[in-house]
Amino acid sequence: MSKQSSGAAPLILVDGSSYLYRAYHALPPLTTSQGKPTGAVRGVISMLRRHLKEHADSTVVVVFDAKGKTFRDEMFAEYKSHRPPMPDDLREQIQPIHDIIDAMGLSRLVVDGVEADDVIGTLALEAQRSGQEVIISTGDKDMAQLVRPGITLVNTMSNTEMDTDGVVKKFGIGPELIIDFLALMGDKSDNIPGVPGVGEKTALALLQNLGGLKEIYADLGAIATLGFRGAKTLGSKMAEHRAAAQLSYRLATIKTDVEMPYHPRNLHNSAPNIGKLIELFGQNEFRTWLEELTSDKAEEAMAEAVERDYVVVTAMAELDAWLQRLKKAKIFAFDTETTSLNYMQARLVGVSFAVEPYRAAYVPLAHDYMGAPEQLPFEQVLQKLKPLLEDEKQRKVGQNLKYDSHILANYGIRLRGIARDTMLESYVLDSTASRHDMDSLALKYLGEHTVHFEDIAGKGAKQLTFNQIPLDKAGPYAAEDADITLRLHRELNGRLARVPSLVKVLDDIEMPLLPVLVRMERNGAYIDAKMLAAQSAELEQEMRELEQQAYAVAGEEFNLSSTKQLGAILFEKLQIPVIKKTPKGAPSTAEAVLQELAHNHELPALIMQYRGLAKLKNTYTDKLPKMIDPASGRVHTSYHQAVTATGRLSSSDPNLQNIPIRTEEGRRIRRAFTADPRVNGGSEIIAADYSQIELRIMAHLSADRGLVNAFERGADIHRATAAEVFEVALDRVSDEQRRRAKAINFGLIYGMSAYGLARQLGIPRADAQTYIDRYFERYPGVLHYMENTRKQAAEKGYVETLFGRRLYLPEIRSRNAMQRQAAERTAINAPMQGTAADIIKRAMIAVDTWLNRQNLTSKLILQVHDELVLEVPKPEIETVATALAELMQGAAQLRVPLTVDLGHGKDWDQAH
Repeated sequence: MSKQSSGAAPLILVDGSSYLYRAYHALPPLTTSQGKPTGAVRGVISMLRRHLKEHADSTVVVVFDAKGKTFRDEMFAEYKSHRPPMPDDLREQIQPIHDIIDAMGLSRLVVDGVEADDVIGTLALEAQRSGQEVIISTGDKDMAQLVRPGITLVNTMSNTEMDTDGVVKKFGIGPELIIDFLALMGDKSDNIPGVPGVGEKTALALLQNLGGLKEIYADLGAIATLGFRGAKTLGSKMAEHRAAAQLSYRLATIKTDVEMPYHPRNLHNSAPNIGKLIELFGQNEFRTWLEELTSDKAEEAMAEAVERDYVVVTAMAELDAWLQRLKKAKIFAFDTETTSLNYMQARLVGVSFAVEPYRAAYVPLAHDYMGAPEQLPFEQVLQKLKPLLEDEKQRKVGQNLKYDSHILANYGIRLRGIARDTMLESYVLDSTASRHDMDSLALKYLGEHTVHFEDIAGKGAKQLTFNQIPLDKAGPYAAEDADITLRLHRELNGRLARVPSLVKVLDDIEMPLLPVLVRMERNGAYIDAKMLAAQSAELEQEMRELEQQAYAVAGEEFNLSSTKQLGAILFEKLQIPVIKKTPKGAPSTAEAVLQELAHNHELPALIMQYRGLAKLKNTYTDKLPKMIDPASGRVHTSYHQAVTATGRLSSSDPNLQNIPIRTEEGRRIRRAFTADPRVNGGSEIIAADYSQIELRIMAHLSADRGLVNAFERGADIHRATAAEVFEVALDRVSDEQRRRAKAINFGLIYGMSAYGLARQLGIPRADAQTYIDRYFERYPGVLHYMENTRKQAAEKGYVETLFGRRLYLPEIRSRNAMQRQAAERTAINAPMQGTAADIIKRAMIAVDTWLNRQNLTSKLILQVHDELVLEVPKPEIETVATALAELMQGAAQLRVPLTVDLGHGKDWDQAH
C-alpha cells in the first residue's frame, strides 16, 4: 500500500551497525579537547537528525547487532571470521551513540542470536503487510533483497534511494534474485564463500538467463549454451560446489521471522530528554547542537532549524544601513556571487554580508533574467563598498577569499583587512579531516546541510549562471554563504585558539600567503603558443611510431588507449602473467602494473611511453594555448592552499606541478614558458630551486652528525652517502654507486622498505637490506629520529613540522598492520615534506614583500615544488637574483645551510 493510500508517515528502520562503521571510516577522526574520539558519534547522530528533519512524523527505529555469535556462526564457523576486531577508538564511541539515541527518544533495538539485518527484515515485512510504508536506511547491498512495493532502501551517506526499479538498475536483477546473486558470487565482507570462479558478471549471466539458484541446479547442462567464456566447464564446477552454493544461500538470506516482543505499530518516538541531551552534547563538545538545545525554543530545536533573518537589499537606504553595521562590526563575513569560476573572466553578480549569526544580507547587482526586479546601480554600489573593502583596519572573514579578491580586482578594488579565511582555518586545524569547502565544513562543524549551488541552478549543460537565478532563490543562498562563513569562523577560531602553534602557522604563513598567491595568479605566465603547436605535431608523430611498434609486437592493431583491448592483448594473446586485478576482477593495466611488467616484456614498456606522450600532448601542448586569457595574453593557473595533506601547494587549470623535468619532452614544454616579448627593453626568466631541501631538513631534524657535517662542508650528499654505505673512498665512488646512494637517501625519507629498494635498484632483497643496515650504522641519528617519530606519532596521533603545522594520522594505532605501517611511513616523511612546504611559502612571502618594497617591476609568476620562477626586466636581473637567493636561504634557520640553485634565461628551461 502506498504512502498516498495509507496516509501514514513511513516507518524508518535504521541499520545502526552499518552506519556505525561507515561513519567511522568516512568521517575524520574527530576528538574532543580531551582526546575523546567523536567522529562516528557525530556521523551517526547527524544522519538520525536528518531523518527526523525530513520525516518529522515518522517513527525512527535504530537497530544494532547483538554481541556474541548468531545462528549463522553455528551454520558456518568461518562466517565473518576474517574481520579484524573493532578498533578501540570505535568501540569507545558505541555507548555515547546509544545514550544519545535513547535521549533523542528513538527506539533502539538489539536482539540476541540474530543480526541487525534480521531484525530490520522482520519489522519491515510486518509493517508492509499491515499497509505501512517502510524506508530502510542502510549502506549494505544485501538489504536489497527486502525491497518490494512499500519497502525502499535509502543510503543517507551517499544520498541515494532504491526501489524495485532501482535495484534492477543497480544490480541488473530484481530484489527476488539478490540472495541467489550473493550465493553464487559470495560476499567477501561477510566471508560467504559462494561458488569458486563465479564472479559478478558470471553470476548475472546465470541469473538473467536461467533464473534463480534452484532453476540453475535443476538444469546445469543449460549453462554451456550461454556462450560466455568458461560456460562449457562451469556446469561441472557448479555441481562440485553445490553444497557451498546452498550454504551461501542460507547465509545470505535475511531472516524475516525473528521472534520479538514488539510489533512495528507498538514502536513510537518518545519526547526527547532535553536535559540529558544537553549533558551528552556537552560531553562530546557538539557545540552547535548544544546551542540549539539551550535556546528559548529547545523543544522545537530537534526538528526545526534556527530562524534566520536573511534579507535581499534593493533600496539604497537599506544598503547604507548595512554599511553602517559593517563599519561598526569588529569583524564581518563577506562573499561574492559571480558568473564563473574562472577568476580572470568572472563577472560580479552580487555581494553578501553577515555581522552576527543567522543574520545576513545579499545585495544583488547584475541579475538579468527576464522579469528580474530593479537592482541598485552597479557602479554606485561598488563606489560605496570600495573604501570599506580596502580598509586594512576593517577586519573581514570569508571562505576562499583568494577567489573573491580576484573578482574585486577585476573592478579595481583591492581587498584588504583579511583577518581569516575559514577554508584555511579548517585546513590548518586538520588538513585531512575533511574537504574544506563551505558545504562540507558546515556539515562537519555546524551539523548543517546547506543549500548547494546545484539546488538552485540545476546541473549539467542546462545549469544556470548566478545572474540567471531568480532573487527569491539567489538571495537566501547567497546570504546563507555569509552567515555560515561567520559561524564557521567562530567555531574554527575557538578550536584553533586551543593550539597556539596552529594559530602561528595560520597567521604567519597561510594568511600572509593568500595575497601573494592572488598577485602571482594575476601575473600569470607568458607561453609561446606556436612553439607548443609544433611540439604537439612532434608528439603526435612520436605516438604514431610507438603505435606501429606496439602493433608489431602484438601481432595486430588495437586501441592503445583501451584498457579492455590492451588487457586482451597482454593477458590473453601474449599470455603475460596477471599480477593484479581491478576491483571488478579484470586484469589490471594500471601504470604500476605496466611498470613492473616492462622489466620483462616489450609491449608494456611501449604502452607506458605512449601514455606518457599522450598525457603531455593532451594536458599541455594541446591545452595550454587554449588557456591563454584573451585580455592578458597569458596563462593564469590556480594555486590551492587547502588540498594536500602536508601543506604543499597544488595547482590546476593548468596543473604546473606535473610537468616532467627528467624527460626531453617535459623540458621542451618548459621552453614554451618564456619571458614576455611584449615587455619594453626585454626581460628574462629567473628560476630558483632549493637544493635537496628534504634531505637537509632530515639532517636538521635527526641532528645526525654525519649528515650535518656532509652538508656543512658542501659535499655531494649522494656521493658522501655512497662512500659510507659502499665503504669506498669519496673519490672512488662510481656513478652507479652514487645512483644507488641517491635511491637510498630519498627512499628512506619516504619510508621505503628493503623490498621496495630492491625493486627500484633491481638487486636482491638481502643486498638492499645490507645497504639500509649499513646506512643506519653510518647515520645512527637518522634511525633514532625515525624510531622516535613513530613512537611519538602513535602516542599523540599526529606529527608536526618545524613550524608547528600538524598532520593527523588516524591509522597510526590501527590493528591492521598494513594501514599502521603506511601511517608510520607518512609520520616519518610528513615533517620533512611539510617543513619544506612551510619554507617555500615563507620564501614566497619574503620575496613578494621585498619586490613590493623595492618598487620593482619584476614579478613572481610560478611556484612548482621547491622552485620559484620570476619574470624580470633585464636591468633588474642582477639585483633580483642576489636578493632572491638571500631571501630564500633566509626563510628558515636549520642546522645545515639552505642552498639555492639559481639561473636565468629566455625561458623556464634555460633558467632551470
